[in-house]
Amino acid sequence: MLKAVLIDDEETSLNSLRQKIINHCPQVEIMAVCTKAGEGLKAIDELYPDLVFLDIQMPIMNGFTLLKKVKYKNFELIFVTAYDHYAIKAIKCSALDYLVKPVEVEELVKAVEKAVEKKENYPNKRLELLLENALAGNNNFRRIAISSYEGLYFIKMENIVYLEASGNYTNIFTQDRKKYLSSRSLKDFEELLSSSQFIRIHNSYIINKDFVERYIRGEGGQVVMEGNITLDISKRRKSDFLNAIGM
Repeated sequence: MLKAVLIDDEETSLNSLRQKIINHCPQVEIMAVCTKAGEGLKAIDELYPDLVFLDIQMPIMNGFTLLKKVKYKNFELIFVTAYDHYAIKAIKCSALDYLVKPVEVEELVKAVEKAVEKKENYPNKRLELLLENALAGNNNFRRIAISSYEGLYFIKMENIVYLEASGNYTNIFTQDRKKYLSSRSLKDFEELLSSSQFIRIHNSYIINKDFVERYIRGEGGQVVMEGNITLDISKRRKSDFLNAIGM
């Protein structure tokens, strides 16, 4: 059994992860569930876990700061986050794995299996102190992680022009005219992306308001995005759109 500590300030995400571990990862015994980084720090130093699931972006103390302060370091680390400033550096450092919210059961199971295998084969090689240069986050480089069969893409959020639903999947269109297919729904992205920057204008579209060039009046109307891309606005979302762009 792997003794685990879960740390995330988003209670809904934390409870969801906890339930998925209970349902699908019988090798894991959850020792503590913490909604504050300080509580997580204390739990790690007192409970000596084998495995820590850690969110990066938390108030007061982020995940990297917690790792710098923790005294007990003999555990495997799995980052669990939606978008952050440090993802690529985190993966290159000591994290065993990186899970994107909302966590998919298949990816969770694979990450736990890696932790089990590492404990069995390399019991004395756990978390090493993250390199200092990996802790230097920069708010100007916020990225969102897009899961694919090959691995993860990291897209700067300010470069996303719009997102389009494709069944249960989502197409993401960027300023450099690239398109990325995510296995997550548009609803997932609506919950993850900043509502001050991104606007849901239709069942099929979320747009980045920085790329809006023109609004065409109508029952719902249409919006013209940079690159001469015209998207419909649904009637029920018209007022939200107009409010968001200051009209």
